[in-house]
Amino acid sequence: MKQLMMIGFGAMGREVASLLPDELVLKWLLVSPARVDEVQAELGPSVRVLSHIDECDQAPDLVVECAGQGAVREHGARVLTKGWTLGLISVGALADDELLQSLRIAAQQGGGRILALAGAIAGVDGLAAAREGGLESVVYSGRKSPQSWRGSPAEALIDLDAVTEPTVFFRGSAREAALRFPANANVAATVALAGLGMDNTRVELTVDPASSSNKHSILAQGRFGELSIELSGQPLASNPKTSTLAALSVVRACRHCTDTVLI
Repeated sequence: MKQLMMIGFGAMGREVASLLPDELVLKWLLVSPARVDEVQAELGPSVRVLSHIDECDQAPDLVVECAGQGAVREHGARVLTKGWTLGLISVGALADDELLQSLRIAAQQGGGRILALAGAIAGVDGLAAAREGGLESVVYSGRKSPQSWRGSPAEALIDLDAVTEPTVFFRGSAREAALRFPANANVAATVALAGLGMDNTRVELTVDPASSSNKHSILAQGRFGELSIELSGQPLASNPKTSTLAALSVVRACRHCTDTVLI
C-alpha cells in the first residue's frame, strides 16, 4: 500500500481524499497550525495531521498540494529537499522566477521532482509535444461567472455587479495573469509551462454573467498545425473558484502513483 501526503484540506482536498485509488492511502495531511486539532478530530487516527513538513518522519510516495500558491512558497522547497515528488495544482506560483529557481535548487540538492498538474484544462500533452518542433503562438482564454471572480483582483478592474454581457477585463502575458490572479489563473501558467513560456503565452480573462460554468480555451499554431481546445468545466459546489476537473487532475496524479501503465 502506497502512502500519500496532502497539503491543504479545503474544498479541493476533500474532493481528492474522497476519490483516492484503493492502492493509495492518505497518511499525512498538512494544514495551518490553527486547524490541526479540528482536522485531526474530523479525520480520526488513521491520518496524521501536521503543521510542518519536518513532522513527517517517513517518505511519502507522493505529496500533492491542494492549498494555493502560498502553500507552494511555504512548503515546496522543504518537500523537494527531502527528495519527495511534489504534485502542484497551484502552478501559477511558478510564474515567480525567484520561487521557481529556489524550487529547482531544492530539487537538485535533495533529488525531489515537481509535477505540474494539468488542472482545469485539457490538451497540455499535445501542446507540450508541439513545443518540441516549432510552436509559434499560444493564446489561452478563461471565462467565468461574476461569482467565480469575486474576491479576486478582477473586482478592481470591473464592476462585477454591473456586468450585463461577456466582458474581457484582462489581456496580457501568462506571467502577469498568474501573478495578478493567484486563485484564478493557474491554468494560464500551466498552458505557458507546456508551451511557449510565461512571457510569450497570451492570456484573455472574461467575466460572463450568463455563464454557469468555467470556460477555458487554447488556440495554438506552429509547424505541427493548429490546436484548438475548448472546455466547459463545472466548479466544485463547495467553492465556485475551484474547478472540479482541477481536483480530478490531482486524483489522476494519485492514480499514476499506483498504476503500472500510464497514459
